[in-house]
Amino acid sequence: MAPAQSGAVLGLSLSLLLGACRIQAVKLSSDNLTPTVMEFQSVELSCIIKSTKTPNPRIEWKKIRNDETTYVYFDDEVTGAFENRADLLNRASLMIKNATRTDTATYRCEVVAKSDEKTIDEIKIVLTVQVKPVVPRCIVPKSVPVGSAAALYCDEKEGFPNPTYRWYWNSEPLPEESKSHPKYVNSSFKVDPKSGTLTFTSVVKADTGVYYCIATNQAGSAKCEGHSMEVYDLNIAAIVGGVIVVVLILALIIMGLCFAYRKGYFANSKPSTSYKTPAKPDCVNYLRTEDEGDFRHKSSFVI
Repeated sequence: MAPAQSGAVLGLSLSLLLGACRIQAVKLSSDNLTPTVMEFQSVELSCIIKSTKTPNPRIEWKKIRNDETTYVYFDDEVTGAFENRADLLNRASLMIKNATRTDTATYRCEVVAKSDEKTIDEIKIVLTVQVKPVVPRCIVPKSVPVGSAAALYCDEKEGFPNPTYRWYWNSEPLPEESKSHPKYVNSSFKVDPKSGTLTFTSVVKADTGVYYCIATNQAGSAKCEGHSMEVYDLNIAAIVGGVIVVVLILALIIMGLCFAYRKGYFANSKPSTSYKTPAKPDCVNYLRTEDEGDFRHKSSFVI
């Protein structure tokens, strides 16, 4: 046999041998290890059996969330919370219908092939169910004096992943920092897009207006109603005048009380004389007859 033919035969033999070795092990793969789906939509968790010589391998799906593991597919049946809303697809893949936010978790596909030398293989798939934000709760002060600090809050707790926030003033989007935009250079605000807080170090009259915020994530966005904030000037003269008026009124009240006291309006009235029936002396007995009045005798009187 020629050397070339010998090499070809040897190569073919090695290929067959390697193929035979590979076929002895169950092997899994997936088209998507990190699927993402909107809430209430369907999603496929891809688990593909690439190789096995076991005709009917055992297939199991498990859900891992918050360090808790539960069965999804076991003993050829969908179990637990996925009953009636999940099916096995293409032999080993899992189709979840009407996905909810609680379905966000890590899922493990396990295949046991008893006829293979390597009898078990598994893959993990991380599912994210995105939830659109609801209308955020916005807190805006109604009025703030010039020069004071102020804080506006925007909060939304339903959206997943956590939304980011943007504030609007008179329907115009605000930058994250007033100093970064020439239009707001005279203001002193900062926006935290993660917490949704809009803070003013020192408000000015130009900050008066209608404020609202929008919460946004990959699933959508939601907006709160606009709230008016008025920035007003402090009238120092009016404040000082008010204090003076209060002091004068208190002084007049005190003077009136002193005058009334001197005139005797608060003097105590004379105590009234109370009349009481004279008490009967001790050791005296009183006897009453029809013809006489009270007959008095002392205890020493002997009949």
